[in-house]
Amino acid sequence: MGISVVAMKLRHVAIRRLSVVGMFVAVIVVFQCCWTTYYSVLDAGGSSVALPIEVSISGTSEKKGVFRSTSATNVMLNATFVSHSKEYDSEKEADLDHELESDGGRNSREGHIPNNKGFKVGNHKDAIYSFTQKRPKYAVLSASDMLLAVKKPSNESRIQSVEMESQNEKPQVLKSPLSMSKSKPKMGTSSTRSKLVWPTSITQMNSLMLQSFNSSASMRPRWSSRRDRELLSAKLEIENAHAISNSSGLYAPIFRDVSKFSRSYELMERKLKVFIYREGAKPIFHQPKMRGIYASEGWFMKLMEGNKRFIVKDPRKAHLFYLPFSSQMLRVTLSNPKQMEQHLEKYVELIAGRYRFWNRTDGADHFLVACHDWASRITRQPMKGCIRSLCNSNVAKGFQIGKDTTLPVTYIHSVMDPLKECAGKPPSERSALAFFAGSMHGYLRPILLKHWANKEPDMKIFGPMPRDLEGKKMYMEYMNSSKYCICARGYEVHTPRIIEAIFSGCVPVIISDNYVPPLFEVLKWEAFSLFVRERDVPSLRDILLSIPEEKYLALHLGVKKVQQHFLWHKVPVKYDLFHMILHAIWKNRLSQIRPR
Repeated sequence: MGISVVAMKLRHVAIRRLSVVGMFVAVIVVFQCCWTTYYSVLDAGGSSVALPIEVSISGTSEKKGVFRSTSATNVMLNATFVSHSKEYDSEKEADLDHELESDGGRNSREGHIPNNKGFKVGNHKDAIYSFTQKRPKYAVLSASDMLLAVKKPSNESRIQSVEMESQNEKPQVLKSPLSMSKSKPKMGTSSTRSKLVWPTSITQMNSLMLQSFNSSASMRPRWSSRRDRELLSAKLEIENAHAISNSSGLYAPIFRDVSKFSRSYELMERKLKVFIYREGAKPIFHQPKMRGIYASEGWFMKLMEGNKRFIVKDPRKAHLFYLPFSSQMLRVTLSNPKQMEQHLEKYVELIAGRYRFWNRTDGADHFLVACHDWASRITRQPMKGCIRSLCNSNVAKGFQIGKDTTLPVTYIHSVMDPLKECAGKPPSERSALAFFAGSMHGYLRPILLKHWANKEPDMKIFGPMPRDLEGKKMYMEYMNSSKYCICARGYEVHTPRIIEAIFSGCVPVIISDNYVPPLFEVLKWEAFSLFVRERDVPSLRDILLSIPEEKYLALHLGVKKVQQHFLWHKVPVKYDLFHMILHAIWKNRLSQIRPR
């Protein structure tokens, strides 16, 4: 009996030991499974991935989405996506047209398509994401890294300038072109979280501008001045301008509000005074180039410094202060972006230390005019408070609608004859539907050629044309005899083809996401041009063919009427490009100023 009791006790002890061992093994197995699953959704910084379940788009450039988190708390959160993209660390090339000078061997930039015949373009959307959206690496994914896109629109909604994009269009979440990796991040993978680049439509740009002009959060000066009161008085007069049906020399349909523009321009001519700082050594300051793709900044500087109507020698009488440096000469002289930025920082310190006007407004009443691709980047910090007139007006890279203004890219061939109207053919003699020719700079142009080169007889889409006299003549003949001229972005959003198209009487078709067109504050670009999204390149011909003839004729007339506003003259004339650039700066200053 005693032996039986002892045996039973030993059996119970063995069972308990086995149970403990089994539980321990189970815990290890469960832990390993959970850790593997958990680790697979961690980014490099240790935060959990937010999976999109519903997205809604507002009327601005910001998109808000609701996400379900995979963290332990399983909470719901709102994620706001901002339009942003990383700056390239390597050098950026200019958008060269068929006859621009080569920039030597400086076009070997990481992430850009080499210009060679053997290059092939694969999936259109993959190419767009790969080069401009900068697809996030899923090993370092966070809530703001999810790739989203709206539902594929109809032809009507694709043409953003003809039929405005519906604000109630329900977007959908696209399946990501990349699968989520369950392995550890590879060595060398950046831990910096990518930001989503969300294309901003022309409709949203209009909304952003109105919001900026109506904002009550504009910076107020540290102390008031008589010049501020003069600006406030002018602003009130413009807001209360009487409606006019006809203004001499102006074509009302191409303006947002021709009455307010006419009044604003009149007040600018009568009241505006500008002080130009004399500091700064040549060639970076006071000595710009007058030819080439960046010549806009040079022509403005030359005409501004030689002007007698607007310039004052006493800075106390000035409403605006001009920082007369050439971003092109800065690039040629220093070459390194960091050095360029530091050079401008020292210049601002000099100005702020020698004069009291910069510190009064933190530079809000100061302005710069710069056309080099890097100008947006190198002025973003040292001159962030200034009004910046930039050729590279990318709203996804720090360009502020309502404060900054777009400088037109005018490629100047001859200083003696800067720009002139071309004798383009009338609409009835324009046999080609669309035309493009140019070097394969950037990601978009190879896609354009892949879909449309040698595909349809009325789509004259080519690569680079010969740079000899015959090639230039052929280029202009195509522009003069085409209904629509394709203005596809290069490495950056801007391109001289827009102004070339306008001068040849060819309706510009702007394919460049996030590009704010020139003189956006006053011109109604929908009245003389089209905006097509980059993702809609495969449907380009259908989009153009869907435009009624009467609409095309109205656009063509708008192009002819807007030509005068993009002309340089050695002696400036009323409503020409010099005055229009200065007016855009004047208007943005008026919109920002608030009473003390």
